[in-house]
Amino acid sequence: MNPASPLRTLLAIGRVAGLPTVWSNCLAGWWLGGGGNYWKLPFLFLGTSALYTGGAFLNDAFDEEFDRQRRAERPIPTGRISASRVWRLGFGQLALGIVLLFFCGKVAAVAAVLLALSILLYDWAHRLFIASPWLMGACRFWVYAIAGATGMGGLNGFVVFCGAALAIYVVGLGCVARRENGRRAVPLWPLPLLAAPIMLALLMNAGEYSHPAGWVSLVLGLWVARCVRPVIFQDETSPGWIVANLLAGIMFVDWLSVAPQLPPATGAIVFLALFGLAKWLQKSVPSA
Repeated sequence: MNPASPLRTLLAIGRVAGLPTVWSNCLAGWWLGGGGNYWKLPFLFLGTSALYTGGAFLNDAFDEEFDRQRRAERPIPTGRISASRVWRLGFGQLALGIVLLFFCGKVAAVAAVLLALSILLYDWAHRLFIASPWLMGACRFWVYAIAGATGMGGLNGFVVFCGAALAIYVVGLGCVARRENGRRAVPLWPLPLLAAPIMLALLMNAGEYSHPAGWVSLVLGLWVARCVRPVIFQDETSPGWIVANLLAGIMFVDWLSVAPQLPPATGAIVFLALFGLAKWLQKSVPSA
């Protein structure tokens, strides 16, 4: 693909390599919400995808001055696309996402508006406030809420607790990501946050449910350990590598959320396929 092609530019700004994590969130939340309502799934997937990519566009729009000074390779500083067009496309995708999610029901529509507001607040504040990773976690929580409300059982305690566990994991990821473009070492204190889904799964699942939760907890734990090993032992591994792999690990967090209620083969096929897609996109789709 031509490095200067319009499609490559749009893929870079939209950060589409992260879309499989959104789809994984949708499936987990929908299953936790009772599944069913299959006709709503296209609206769920398209709506949340539009909100994700719209937020990514607006992230670049808000970061225009920062990128001109620190990340000159990004599309706006290089002149591959105008800032005004990025603003229009970003807000347009947010609006489209909200409209699509209205077809998933009233609760999903309200959560979609809250997600859009959280995205805007994060895009504006993430360079200003050290607590901005909590906004990133809130965004993922609202995706779970939207997906759970789309299911036949609707929003319930499982959706809320599992969405909160995912949000805490994303906060830990976000704290690591804040050092991705800096010179300071990645701190150790956010790493326990990455274990929140495992701790919740072990507390919530007993008896026969403890076995699938235990196995997937092991998968998630080993993956997280692989990702953070360079942080613990102060290796020279790029923070970008750590962030990309922790982002792909969201699929294991989602798999753990629904492992007790899904047939093992179904969970393995779906979430490992999404994990593989995420890793392939991280290597194949431009990041700048």
